[in-house]
Amino acid sequence: MGLPVRKNKVAPPPACPLSEVLGLLRGAWAPNVVWLLSGDARRFGELRHDLPRISARVLSARLRELESRGLVTRRVLDTSPPSAEYALTPLGRELLPAIEALANVGSKLIAEWGGPRGRRLR
Repeated sequence: MGLPVRKNKVAPPPACPLSEVLGLLRGAWAPNVVWLLSGDARRFGELRHDLPRISARVLSARLRELESRGLVTRRVLDTSPPSAEYALTPLGRELLPAIEALANVGSKLIAEWGGPRGRRLR
């Protein structure tokens, strides 16, 4: 004999703004890619060089996802062989202060702990 299912008579809450923003940056490496594009437009190889631990497959997937979410634009350059350049959209640029704030906290933690992931929070 199972528990009776309750019918919720309360309307669901409106969309959470924080969840919406975090949804834009979901996926491994997405904030890192946005951060690297903060300076200027970059080619795929430049991004790959600056993120040595990311595979080409994952970087390509992240760039496509960020482009589909409206954070990144892709411009195909008329070169031989053809190459693409990625840049942040105005929406992508709006996220930079939040990502910079996270990076500042991370820098303080690294300095305090003596290295990346040195000590855990107590």
